[in-house]
Amino acid sequence: MAITEVDEKSIHIIKGCIDEDRRAQKDLYTIYYAMSLGICLRYANNREDALSILNEGFFKVFKNIGKYDFQKPFSIWIKKIMTNTAIDFYRANIKQGFLLDVSLYEHAIVEDDSITQKLNYEDLLAMVQQLPPAYRTVFNLYAIDGYGHEEISGMLGIAIGTSKSNLHKARGRLVQIMEVQGVKFGKTQEKA
Repeated sequence: MAITEVDEKSIHIIKGCIDEDRRAQKDLYTIYYAMSLGICLRYANNREDALSILNEGFFKVFKNIGKYDFQKPFSIWIKKIMTNTAIDFYRANIKQGFLLDVSLYEHAIVEDDSITQKLNYEDLLAMVQQLPPAYRTVFNLYAIDGYGHEEISGMLGIAIGTSKSNLHKARGRLVQIMEVQGVKFGKTQEKA
């Protein structure tokens, strides 16, 4: 269970981490491993990259834990660090050629919630991981983490039109992937 409120046990673990107590660090890592890995997997090409992001993220958590504001939920603080670490990883590993500045796609984006409601988390994660890094990053930031195009533009150093374009293309690719994999989800059985 993740620490969502700052109770006595949570304060003890966080203060132990501030004091560089290995046991407290292990406890914090254990508590937040699954949640953090889930975030990292959404942004990574594969599990190995996700684990690299995760390890770098926890390094940043332990390095900066003294800056944590005890008045705010710790889980939100750690999620932000993991997301920012994933973005840093993306920036360090992406070739600029993947970022397409196509302002022609600034039109409204059609959402198709009926398809995504039928998928489980693992299926959607596997599909998102098939997206090119630029599309995947914008999709995660917008659709999952709730950032707006202006914020994404600033975070990734791209134009707002590029953010909108990459989101549009990510959604289109996800629909294509779902159609191709639809056989695996039992759609052919419906025809019988």
